[in-house]
Amino acid sequence: MTDAHPPITAVRTAVARALVEDLEPLGDLTAALLPPGALARGALVARSPGVVAGRLAAVEAFVQIDPAVEVDWLVDDGSGVEVGTTVARVRGPAASIVTAERTALNFLCHLSGVATLTRRFVDAATAGGTARIWDTRKTTPGLRALEKAAVRAGGGANHRGSLSEWVLVKDNHLAGMGIGEAVATARRRWPGRTVEVEADRFSQAREAIAAGADLVLLDNMTPGEVARCVADRGGGRPLLEVSGGMTLDNVSAYAATGVDLISVGALTHSAPALDLGLDLDVTSHTA
Repeated sequence: MTDAHPPITAVRTAVARALVEDLEPLGDLTAALLPPGALARGALVARSPGVVAGRLAAVEAFVQIDPAVEVDWLVDDGSGVEVGTTVARVRGPAASIVTAERTALNFLCHLSGVATLTRRFVDAATAGGTARIWDTRKTTPGLRALEKAAVRAGGGANHRGSLSEWVLVKDNHLAGMGIGEAVATARRRWPGRTVEVEADRFSQAREAIAAGADLVLLDNMTPGEVARCVADRGGGRPLLEVSGGMTLDNVSAYAATGVDLISVGALTHSAPALDLGLDLDVTSHTA
């Protein structure tokens, strides 16, 4: 099973930046009103159905504020939840919990939203064919590793994580050179690296296939045009990816063409947050 968790270093960095944004320059003024030594118990509860992601970031928010805060998870990343599902239980110093609450929920709600939308696209594509849903680099700056992990939690796959992972030749790269030359040059300079070529019409797709590209990205084509490219390819190589204008209403039609991969930028740039809340009970004595 693909790991649905992001690298811990990426999580710690993202959370630290978020807390600085929330607490500078004077800290949490309102939390200081709570009685000294007050403790609290609470539950993170789903207020809408979806798929959970972002546990590591939520825990990290509490821990960076106060290691004395304890979080016990009842579900893992990738788990589906219904309205009223208790996702986790939290206990510890009340002031620390309320200080970390919003940052923890910001990460958890956003990343769970990414996972939830991904699951919906995966389910819709599965109904139409066998194409895999994967993401793009249209991610929130600084949160790419976390959002891509959330896509995995939702059942999707990850496209390249950075510009250095593989070669993706787009229309703007082809100014002054042809597809065949671009693929050949990439092979000479970076042997062993994946080479993908974007094609927005049938003739370009055929040229990219003839040039020996590992993947061909069929950009903004209709399902009929994609089906023609799939038929022209013949066997299973190169892999064919479709991108551009993918929605929950049309992804099944694209999956039915026999294309291998469907990339959806909306997974990370337009996913609505999943509604999760913290119900807290504050006491003035040992909890």
